[in-house]
Amino acid sequence: MKLFERADILLPRGVRLADWSVIACDQYTSEPEYWERVERRVGDKPSALRLVLPEVYLERADVEERITRMEETMARYLAQGLFAEFPHSYLLTERIQRDGRARYGVIGNVDLEAYDYRAGSCSPVRATEGTVLSRIPPRVRVRKDAPLELPHIMLLLDDPERRAIEMLVELRHGFRPIYDFELMEGGGHLRGWLVPPDEAEVFSGTLELLYREECARAADEGRAPLFLAVGDGNHSLATAKECYEAHGGARYAMCELCNLHSPALDFEPIHRVLFDIDREQLLRELLPLCGEGEQRFCLLFGEERRELAFRAPDTGLVVGTLQNFIDRYLEAHGGRCDYIHGEEVVERLSGEPGCAGFLLPGMSKEELFPAVRKNGALPRKTFSMGHAWDKRFYTEAQRIKRG
Repeated sequence: MKLFERADILLPRGVRLADWSVIACDQYTSEPEYWERVERRVGDKPSALRLVLPEVYLERADVEERITRMEETMARYLAQGLFAEFPHSYLLTERIQRDGRARYGVIGNVDLEAYDYRAGSCSPVRATEGTVLSRIPPRVRVRKDAPLELPHIMLLLDDPERRAIEMLVELRHGFRPIYDFELMEGGGHLRGWLVPPDEAEVFSGTLELLYREECARAADEGRAPLFLAVGDGNHSLATAKECYEAHGGARYAMCELCNLHSPALDFEPIHRVLFDIDREQLLRELLPLCGEGEQRFCLLFGEERRELAFRAPDTGLVVGTLQNFIDRYLEAHGGRCDYIHGEEVVERLSGEPGCAGFLLPGMSKEELFPAVRKNGALPRKTFSMGHAWDKRFYTEAQRIKRG
């Protein structure tokens, strides 16, 4: 079984890619003004914005209308011949982040039969964080009848010796350049090269070798092999899996494969903001659980900041203990929780009436594979790969339904 393979990659032609490419749909969910700016910029130009549903709109009354428009636009773009196809190909990407560092990845397909997001999974491609099952059905509605997918999923390869992706990076100047443009909204710069067939074959062979090595280590240690881990887009990949199993969807999902050990790849904590809550009620229930302890976090009420720690945590990570408290609180009292990248956004949102923010510490990326191998998926929304503005932008596409 080839866990990660070449894909039939579609890219728009004759369009301005700076207007085409937009950030992952699960970003800026508490900042609708971001998406409003993107709407104004795109206007009536061809854009990936018309082929995805930003999750800021997922619970709005017109969501069904938006999904229908999205499907109609996909069909229209295909009928107009908007896309150039690069069959059975890998695409090497270079993302210059806002901080100037270059992050490299390879666009290809992951085999959904090798992936399982469910708790206790022992599949070779595995979720790193707990999957919120209630988030899957509305995303299935978005995907199941769509003729195209646009990937924002990033898979992580544990390759400390940098034998796979970095081999292509060293050779990239001899590859055919496919795109080179500035991303909107301060997202940095994106370049892409088509990997030639011979180098693609070597890359595939290197992945197979690395997988065999992981299988041998796993056998020695008496565990199941974990080869690829979902870094970003866990719920999108879970949705693709559900569509494949329950709705006869495509067996493969397009992803970007990155090396966990890339110097440009940082893990950032994912903070929490509560909306429509009673701050005094929150304090009455939270403070008795806090005192001396190792699981520290910061609570924000507007200008007020409190450094707190759980006295008797019920999970091994502060993010899990805090999330359990939040879930219990919201179930008992109502309100809403959003997951936020960046302290400055938490500080701003927590200053609004009826809101509270929680700032969490980060985790080292070197802890990820050992932790998942030992304990399974981490608590949901434990970490984010980089800042919100460095998330993957939709550029490439793939057919997932013929007709």
